[in-house]
Amino acid sequence: MRPPILNPLFAAPTSLPGIGDKLGKLVVRLTGPHVVDLLWHLPYALIDRRHTPTIAEAQPGSIATIMVTVSDHEPPRNPRQPYRVWCEDGTGRMSLVFFQGRVPWIQGLLPIGQQRVVSGRVELYGGLLQITHPDHVVPPAERDKLARVEPVYGLTAGLSPRPLGKAIEAALERAPALPEWLDPAWQQQQGWPDWLTALRTAHHPESESDLDRLAPLRQRLAYDELLASQLAISLVRNHTRVAAGRSVQGGGRLRAKVLAGLPFAVTGSQRTAVEEIVADMAATRRMTRLLQGDVGSGKTIVALLAMLNAVEAGKQAALMAPTEILARQHHATMEPLAALAGVRLALLTGGGPARRRREILAGLEDGRIDLVVGTHALVQDDVLFKDLALTIIDEQHRFGVEQRLALTAKGIGVDLLAMTATPIPRTLMLAFYGDLDTSKLTEKPAGRKPVDTRTIALERLDEVIAGLGRRLATGARAYWVCPLIEESEVSDLAAAEERYAGLSQHFPGKVALVHGQMKASERDAAMLAFAEGRVQILVATTVIEVGVDVPAASVIVIEHAERFGLSQLHQLRGRVGRGTEASTCLLLYATPLGETARARLAIMRETDDGFRIAEEDLRLRGAGELLGTRQSGMPEMKLADLAVHADLLQAARDDARLIVDRDPELTSQRGEALRILLYLFARDAAVRTLRSG
Repeated sequence: MRPPILNPLFAAPTSLPGIGDKLGKLVVRLTGPHVVDLLWHLPYALIDRRHTPTIAEAQPGSIATIMVTVSDHEPPRNPRQPYRVWCEDGTGRMSLVFFQGRVPWIQGLLPIGQQRVVSGRVELYGGLLQITHPDHVVPPAERDKLARVEPVYGLTAGLSPRPLGKAIEAALERAPALPEWLDPAWQQQQGWPDWLTALRTAHHPESESDLDRLAPLRQRLAYDELLASQLAISLVRNHTRVAAGRSVQGGGRLRAKVLAGLPFAVTGSQRTAVEEIVADMAATRRMTRLLQGDVGSGKTIVALLAMLNAVEAGKQAALMAPTEILARQHHATMEPLAALAGVRLALLTGGGPARRRREILAGLEDGRIDLVVGTHALVQDDVLFKDLALTIIDEQHRFGVEQRLALTAKGIGVDLLAMTATPIPRTLMLAFYGDLDTSKLTEKPAGRKPVDTRTIALERLDEVIAGLGRRLATGARAYWVCPLIEESEVSDLAAAEERYAGLSQHFPGKVALVHGQMKASERDAAMLAFAEGRVQILVATTVIEVGVDVPAASVIVIEHAERFGLSQLHQLRGRVGRGTEASTCLLLYATPLGETARARLAIMRETDDGFRIAEEDLRLRGAGELLGTRQSGMPEMKLADLAVHADLLQAARDDARLIVDRDPELTSQRGEALRILLYLFARDAAVRTLRSG
């Protein structure tokens, strides 16, 4: 149960005064579904209205707050001219300019002969001072409200600063004083205020220095978020460690058969990873290990060898992938090797004939099927195992916590191996996985050739298509990746369907299309036609980003490459260079290129080291973008910037470990405050872990 003191913060934004359904939707789109999300939406700039010159002293280009007397209204002589209101203050004369203003409203706001305080940017026009559309016009009695520093917030289309500012102020009024969860000595050493003071000050900055992410009040808030995250990880990790596991020891017989039948030798890092996993499975505590492998480093083989270790011990293993394409890919790679070992392997996805599904379910329940690869169909209630000992979650950041737990709950003391093809910088490893045991695959299998990466402006599209034609004539196969599925009002990107139509005219009968909104059967048919060479070009959205394996493909064209993140570009490039042919990656970009996009494309040309690329991506884009946390089971960091607050992350990690060692149930006075912290940052899953024992 959430502590009642926090309930007002977890109401919908529409519960705030002035936020109706229409504005509420915009606020949710910008900040999130709860009032508390407005508190985390901190200002990025400020407008200082404390400069209060006379008209004679006002400098063009400055923001000024000036007391004036309204002297005259000058309506426009034709509709294209503005409405002017002339004002004076004894030192000079200036005009307030309104384009397409509502005349009765302007006359009511600025009555002739009355004093008003106006604030806005001063301009010089025709030798005279003016303010176009003043930001504020108030009576003299309200001058003190105006002459202050005003925070500037990020906006979304349709939402203007004033209603957002009012909503944030209303949210701040709801924010309660909460018991202190920081260690007193640490808080004093850092010179940090309490949570509520830090929050209020962050939303009412007095100077540019208050906006700095290293300002004490911003550090305090970032640390709170990092501590909530690290404490949640530590609690779940501690629970997993304490929860009884069981020793699973295979003799190596089946693994030896597979290794002998492979057409290549496994790499040193693959061998090390298997040894680490097998040692973990043999221990009596549950395994929670992350297998990180760069593009094409051979994670599927490591996964199969781990699964065979379970089968050698008389048990079952399951691998869950986020998409049907990826699940089928794993199954296709594993099937001949499983047959070599005499092991029964099944594929379970959402589709397929009902009879086949019933057979698989029966085989898993009575133990006739040893291994299963599938999508989230594996976590459905009717999927039962005779004796599940190992679950492998591929691209695990694409699954929510509940889905991961649901699969491990289908056995007793089940070991968990998470896999990711997205190399993760060390800072993010700590932030999102705590001290999870990690195995890294750092080598490429023998025979892999580097991919020749080039950047080309979109204006040269005709040359690219002509060059592609020459490659196709030699029998080459190519991916053509587009960022969007169809033309939308908000984007001018070339859509996949439009590009498919254009390329089909150039190369009739040689082009297929795949995107995320197609039926799985249509998508699989297009992929198969490409894999078998019946078509030579596969136009695709990013559904091909991870795991698609067509060794004969030797060209990839990525359109509007400047719109992709570095790690995503690296993943896409990894679709080629998987066979014996020299491969090419063409990054097409629209001009002019921004600084970040230019840096990103330069790094892609320089290196194919996924771990270096991941570090650069974190530096350029930040953590939320890099791991796609908005779409994943990972919480998005709203206050902490992992590229800036790495030292705070380390401190939060140490603090969280100490807390869990001393007070694993959070029953002390500080423990109770920390429970509130966990709920405040929506880390409820960790509290549920505590309750579930």
